[in-house]
Amino acid sequence: MDMTRVDGRSMVPYLPRLVDAQLDHILATFPAALVLGPRASGKTTTARRIASDVIELDDPPQAAPFRADAGAALRARLQRRTTGPVLLDEWQAVPEVLNAVKRAVDQGAEPGSLLLTGSVRASLTSASWAGTGRVIQVDMHPMSVLEQRARAQPRCEFVARLFAGEATELPLPPEPPNLAGYVELAVRGGYPPVVKLDDEARGTWLRSYVEQLVLRDAPELGEIRDPAGLRRLLRAIAEHTAGLVADTELAAAADINVKTVRRQERLLEDLRIVEALPPWHSNRLSRLIKTPKRYVVDPGLAAVLLGIDAVAAMSRGDILGRMLDTFVLAQLRPLLSLDAPPARAYHLRQHDGRREVDVVLEAADGRIVGLEIKATAAPTRDDARHLMWLRDQLGDRFAAGAVLNTGRWAFPLGERITAVPIAALWGEPSQHQTSA
Repeated sequence: MDMTRVDGRSMVPYLPRLVDAQLDHILATFPAALVLGPRASGKTTTARRIASDVIELDDPPQAAPFRADAGAALRARLQRRTTGPVLLDEWQAVPEVLNAVKRAVDQGAEPGSLLLTGSVRASLTSASWAGTGRVIQVDMHPMSVLEQRARAQPRCEFVARLFAGEATELPLPPEPPNLAGYVELAVRGGYPPVVKLDDEARGTWLRSYVEQLVLRDAPELGEIRDPAGLRRLLRAIAEHTAGLVADTELAAAADINVKTVRRQERLLEDLRIVEALPPWHSNRLSRLIKTPKRYVVDPGLAAVLLGIDAVAAMSRGDILGRMLDTFVLAQLRPLLSLDAPPARAYHLRQHDGRREVDVVLEAADGRIVGLEIKATAAPTRDDARHLMWLRDQLGDRFAAGAVLNTGRWAFPLGERITAVPIAALWGEPSQHQTSA
């Protein structure tokens, strides 16, 4: 296991991340890369692993030369660069540095010269974003269970095997959890600083994270006149995580107006705290809703916002399913851009609610995988009925369906539809499987 200096004094083990191989490949090919993810998701630790020079732009003394003349400051650091990239940590703290990066790339910077990290997505979608075609973006998320348990570079074939019609061959960990075990994993969450802490310490850290989010991070992006209202909105979103809820309902729950809900939710999405799962559409299917599903990105953060532990989540039927869905999406999200073929995630629901599929994965070639998430250890064909409907509607375009459940074994439920333990999301292929 690699060792990385994270506090300037001692060496601590580096836990390999799914993006490591992708990032290494990008920097071997392109001059600049940007690692984007929520605060405390591990971006800086991963970037420091390979950087030869680190500039922390949220530290005023280090940022001062770049505020004065970003181009000159960056040229000076690039001239001293050795084998690894120059790391511009939290680049958005000094946004003028991006024009300096643009010029360095345009002037022929060699592959692996520059690495940026950032916690805010908003700047990347603005008309002034100068990174297009020059800076390759790598998305990073809180740690998945796969990453928490891997002893070497983590690998997972979950998405690839589903699209290949090989769901029954998905590798599983030796001891998959039961429902209570999955809920324990969910409330633990995946922020690296807390994955090994006890419940009390983890709760303390996550509550502090929420306070920083409300009092510092969100106000840095947009005006927050009522921090208490933002806290209430966060809780309301957590109560409806993995669900469809109208802005008017959130406004009523948070005691703020709908306009404020929409503005503040955009801030939370830009900070990668909340994510919308877009609706899937097809000309073959009618009456599909166009409303996205909202998710709190980290289920542990959702649990703290709701003030619940694993026991409370198990005792509340309205929360149990939402927490399990949120947990599954947190495991799936990091895999989508890394597996082959790459896929995008959606949800599907008809207006009358008669048919819905929790997650629809669409590959670049148009093939579809449908996923249902069930809090049962003994799924039946009835649990797969919406997947069967989708299969019959799409024909050959439907590659596979999976009912993700809390059982221990994978088995067929119908043509191209399989019951698959949720733990397949962190089952790593063996050496034999890799070489086969």
